[in-house]
Amino acid sequence: MHVISEQRLDGGVLAREFTLGEIPGTLWTPESAAPAPLILMAHNNGLPKSAARLVARARHSAAYGYAVASIDAAGCGDRPRSADDEQARAELRRAMQAGEPVDEIFESFIGPLVEQAVPDWLTALDALLALPEIGGPVGYSGWTALGIRLAVVEPRIAAAGFFAGGYVPHAQRAEARQINVPLLFLLQWDDEGNPRQRALDLFDAFGSTEKTLHANPGGHIGTPWFEVEDGNRFFGRHLK
Repeated sequence: MHVISEQRLDGGVLAREFTLGEIPGTLWTPESAAPAPLILMAHNNGLPKSAARLVARARHSAAYGYAVASIDAAGCGDRPRSADDEQARAELRRAMQAGEPVDEIFESFIGPLVEQAVPDWLTALDALLALPEIGGPVGYSGWTALGIRLAVVEPRIAAAGFFAGGYVPHAQRAEARQINVPLLFLLQWDDEGNPRQRALDLFDAFGSTEKTLHANPGGHIGTPWFEVEDGNRFFGRHLK
């Protein structure tokens, strides 16, 4: 891991920009000298690690006592995308403007995006857990499709918080039954473009014996801030 820059933020949180080969990332760590449990934080559908909502959540969780890391995995953020991926995104914009069905288009690029992103997240996890200031265990927060796959293939993930907004490919919907870690699932009841019943069916499919659904009124980006605080308490029950 090569640290590019570091900055001390309010509350003693240390923010470090780093690279792992071609993988850019950010690590936020609390002021405490004790090794901290780790939360991997990913934005829905592979948006950049610098997205303002993700950064705000990460800083808050770090101040609460967690180490928090986010990366731009393959095809995410400013990382290069394939010509097929760019074509699918252009077709998605056209279809949405025309009011046409978009599920098949989402499937064509979200499915491969998950497959490409998982190896980068696993590489980052190995490097992060080698740092003396991080002691585990590990939680995951954010993009549901990616989180399902990570929770299935990575036994070090002990708890997960998923955001229901965003398309979940067929492969990850099938894998949901293999999830067995404690789960917090956040749903915006009036999320435009994300059918409510599909999210409820996904929650029902998760195999976890401890799973909690929090539903709030409002659109896609209207998740109340108190859910961030509740999320920290959720991870506190399972990571600390």
